[in-house]
Amino acid sequence: MYHYTEIGLQNVWLANGYHVRKTPYGKAVSIEDADGLHRAIGKALARKSYLTGAEFRFLRKELDLSQHRLADLLGTSEQTVALWEKRGKIPKTADRMFRAIYLETIDGNVRLKELIERIADLDRKVDKKMIFEDTAQGWLPAAA
Repeated sequence: MYHYTEIGLQNVWLANGYHVRKTPYGKAVSIEDADGLHRAIGKALARKSYLTGAEFRFLRKELDLSQHRLADLLGTSEQTVALWEKRGKIPKTADRMFRAIYLETIDGNVRLKELIERIADLDRKVDKKMIFEDTAQGWLPAAA
């Protein structure tokens, strides 16, 4: 079996699907269908009851998200995401939301991620003044 630590996780072992070759610099390992392997690892992680910091980082990188972009999606700061990855203490709501985003995205249904991105964009938008008017149908936002 091969202990696959190159992805930053210490608990992944491969029973097959890899080849060890001798090179002038030592042994080299090649993985068959590395993308498929990473997808399988990601799905297994996303279905766990909670993520460690390293697992959180692995999923983030698999989605090709920066810490800054993930922080925007989850409504927190880039420094907070970095601390979660370093210390492994991820709040349950952020952990669950991120696992849902991962599973929806890799299954090709990006609606959840798009919805969260729209909400994050709305969070950044600051309305300076909201004007309402009393109409026959009740209170409604005033036409601009």
